[in-house]
Amino acid sequence: MTDLRREFQQAAEDVKKLAKRPDNDTLLRLYALYKQGAEGDVQGEQPGFFDFVGTAKHEAWAQLAGVPQEEAMRRYIDLVRQLLA
Repeated sequence: MTDLRREFQQAAEDVKKLAKRPDNDTLLRLYALYKQGAEGDVQGEQPGFFDFVGTAKHEAWAQLAGVPQEEAMRRYIDLVRQLLA
């Protein structure tokens, strides 16, 4: 396992320890960066129209299409660090 992947996994654990819940936009960024870092470009069909949360998550992840997984991991780690500061 690479150091970057280890840091990424640690950041995923650390984000659960935040004292305050981030706003919805930040939560969507965290979700999208995590998914892009863990799985790469968005997969699967967009959820149905009335699944507002699922649609928002899918769209946030889709906006990162083409971003290399390593870059998404770095951005995720940086964002978690900012939130913990």
